[in-house]
Amino acid sequence: MSARKFYQDSVVPLPPHSGVTPSGLNVNALAPEHPDELMDVHFSFPIAKNMQSQLEDAVAKGEVVPPEQLKKMYIATPAAKEKVASWLKANGYEIDRTSRDGIYTRAKVSQVAKSLEVNMVAVTKDGVTYPSAQNVPSLPEDIGEEVRSINGLQPFRQANKHLIRFHVADGNRTNGPGAPATNIANAPPYLVSEIVKAYNAAVGDGDGQTIAILIDTFPNDNDLTAFWAKNGLPVTLAQITKINVGGGTLPAPTGEETLDASWTSGVAPKAQIRIYASGALTFVALDKALDQIIDDLANQPGMRQLSISLGLGETFMSPAEVSAEHTKFLHLASAGVNVFVSSGDAGSNPDKTGHSQTGPLQAEYEASDSAVIGVGGTTLRLDTAGAIASETGWSASGGGTSRFFSRPVWQTGAGVPAGSQRVVPDVCSAADPNTGALLVFQGRTMGIGGTSWSAPVWAGFCALINQAREGAGKPLLGFLNPSLYRLNGTPAFQDIASGSNGAFNCGPGYDQVTGLGSPNVEELIARLP
Repeated sequence: MSARKFYQDSVVPLPPHSGVTPSGLNVNALAPEHPDELMDVHFSFPIAKNMQSQLEDAVAKGEVVPPEQLKKMYIATPAAKEKVASWLKANGYEIDRTSRDGIYTRAKVSQVAKSLEVNMVAVTKDGVTYPSAQNVPSLPEDIGEEVRSINGLQPFRQANKHLIRFHVADGNRTNGPGAPATNIANAPPYLVSEIVKAYNAAVGDGDGQTIAILIDTFPNDNDLTAFWAKNGLPVTLAQITKINVGGGTLPAPTGEETLDASWTSGVAPKAQIRIYASGALTFVALDKALDQIIDDLANQPGMRQLSISLGLGETFMSPAEVSAEHTKFLHLASAGVNVFVSSGDAGSNPDKTGHSQTGPLQAEYEASDSAVIGVGGTTLRLDTAGAIASETGWSASGGGTSRFFSRPVWQTGAGVPAGSQRVVPDVCSAADPNTGALLVFQGRTMGIGGTSWSAPVWAGFCALINQAREGAGKPLLGFLNPSLYRLNGTPAFQDIASGSNGAFNCGPGYDQVTGLGSPNVEELIARLP
C-alpha cells in the first residue's frame, strides 16, 4: 500500500458516532442518495514562505507591492498543477477552475470518499443536511507533496450574513415592522445623506473609484433604482457590474446583497460598483470569488475597496480554510485593496448561525484576518439638525480575540488590550437595526441594520478618501490599518466610550466592541499620510 500524506488541518473533528455534537450539529449515516451528490473541493497549493513574510511586512507598513512581485509568492509550476490535475481527472473529478494557488474541482461524494480515503457522514445544520468528511483526508504521497490543503469537505461550515431587519414597529413605521409611512428627517431609518453628514463625509462622490462587493447573489435592479430615487441620488444601473463567478443559477435575493449595493453606491454615488456573486456561502465558493477579484485587478485599477458582510465564528473554521483565504487577503492588501469585513451580529459569543449570542467566546472570521479591516457597529442617534446626539457600542457588535492570527505590529495604542493575538474590530459605524438604515427590498421600504450596514458604508468612505487623494496628487491608499491605529485618539475618530457586546465593554481609545471608533471622514482625509 502506497504511503499517503494526511491533511489534519483541512477538517474540524466530528464524533465517530451518530448524534448531536456540542455545537448543535446532527451527525448520521449517509442516506442512499447522498453518495451521488456532487461536492465542490478545493485543492490549494503552498506559497513561498519567504515571499509571504516579505508581503506580511509590507502590509504591516501599509505599502503597496508591484504586481510582478506579487506573482513571486505563487510557487506551483504549470507542471506541478498538471500532475495534480491529471490525478484528479483519473479519480473522477471535474476541473472547474485553476488559480494561482489552487485547483477547484467537483466530484460525486462517493468518488471523493474513495480517492481521499475519508468516511462521509450526513451532517444536519439548521435543517439542511450536507454530506461531510468525518475524518482527515489524504492523498498519495507523490501527489500530496504539491498540495497544501484540501478544502470543502465539510460544506456545513458556511459564512453567515450579518444583517438584521427591524423587528419592532413604532409611530413612524405604520406600514408594519420597519416600513416607514413617511421619512422623518434625521430619524431612523436613516437616509444616505444623513449618515454622510453625521460622519463628516460630504467630501466627494467617488468619481473614478470602483467598489467591489462579495456576496452570493445579485440584488433586484428595481430595488436599487427605488432606493436611489428615495435618497435623491444620481446613480444609474450603468454603474453596476454583475459578475456571476460560478456561472450557475444564483439564489434569490435575501436583502444582504441589496443592502451592500445600495449603501456603497449611495455613499459614493459616482463610483463603479462590481458585485461578485459566489452562488453559495461555502468557503470554497468564496475563495473562488476572491480569486476572480484578484484576477480582475489588472483591468480595474480603481478597484481599491472591497466590502464583505459575511462571517463565521473562528471555532467553527478549519485552520486550512483560514490559511487559504489569508493568502488571498494578503494579496489584496499588498495590491492596495482595502477589504472591509463586518465583525458580526451576535456580540462576543456568536453561535454557528452568527445571530445568537449563545456560542463560545470568539471573534468571527473573515473580520479577524490580519489583512482586512474588521468593522463593528454602534447605536447612532442624531439630533434634529443631523449632528450626532449620541453614539454607543451596539450590544450585538461582533468583537473578540483571534485564535488564528498573532497581534500585528500596528495594533497598538490606547485601549488595545495586552496579549499576543489580533483583536477585532478595527473601526465601526452605525449598525443597530433599531436605529438603522433605510432600504428598499422586494419593492418594500424598510429599516435594516447589522454590521452588514457598517462594512459597505466604510467601503464607500474609502472610495471618497481615495478620490480626495487623487485630487490632491497623493497616491491611493495602501492597507489602512497601520495608519488608522496611529490616529487613535485624534479627531479622525469619534471615540465610543459606552456600550457592551457581552464580554467586552467600550471605553477610552480602542475597544473590542467598536475598535478605534466611528469615522470623521474629513479628518481622515486630512490626517492620513
